[in-house]
Amino acid sequence: MLRNISFGQYIPRDSLVHSLDPRIKILSCLAIIIALFLIVKFSGYLILGSYILISIIISKVHPKYVFRGLRPILFIIIFTLIIHLFMTEGKVIYQVGFLKITQEGLIKGLLISFRLFILILTTSLLTLATSPISLTDGIERLLSIIKFTGIPAHEIAMMMTIALRFIPTLLEETEKIMKAQISRGADFESGNIFNRAKNLIPILIPLFVSAFRRADELAIAMEAKCYRGGEGRTHYRELKINQIDILTLSLTMVIAIIVSIMF
Repeated sequence: MLRNISFGQYIPRDSLVHSLDPRIKILSCLAIIIALFLIVKFSGYLILGSYILISIIISKVHPKYVFRGLRPILFIIIFTLIIHLFMTEGKVIYQVGFLKITQEGLIKGLLISFRLFILILTTSLLTLATSPISLTDGIERLLSIIKFTGIPAHEIAMMMTIALRFIPTLLEETEKIMKAQISRGADFESGNIFNRAKNLIPILIPLFVSAFRRADELAIAMEAKCYRGGEGRTHYRELKINQIDILTLSLTMVIAIIVSIMF
């Protein structure tokens, strides 16, 4: 299951979405996320979902990489839907014993499920179509707007990017540790929830050790290359916003505002 997580990975392609300025992609992603939490009708989710699907096609990233990110949270989506089905008061449309499925619960559960579904697709597409370096530069430039408040924009951007970059690495490391423990007789699939949580300890300890070791190695490598972040640091590639970036952001903002107000 761990290898199905696509969040944090980058798939290089020669596409319009990949060539967009990272600041535009981040702002567009934020606009869509804000709109998702304002929409209350299915038609609004349909419009935003269609826009994301078109963006996926334009990005030339195979849909399996994008939709693969949904598998790990499928349980959360189904659990959310079930909770709303049985815990929301309203008009009863089906009853099994003391359990009642209400019309309001069905609508609310589906709306929240669609919200999670589109949210994961949007964030997955952002990381799949934006290299870690571009993402760092984009976050840093956006945070530089509030640099006068004393917020260390570069350091925050670097931390976020390193965290995103190491998600696939840590997942791969977790899978290796699990296979090693299973080969020694460990059982992670049987027993109650407390036993399963207890069985995770042999995974977490070596995983933490490995994560700290990688962090230490990364720090040594950055020091060896005389890396100095923050004030005075120049960039090999300067970000430049062109017409297609402005058009893309304008289109996204218009769609996000329309669906937020009308739906």
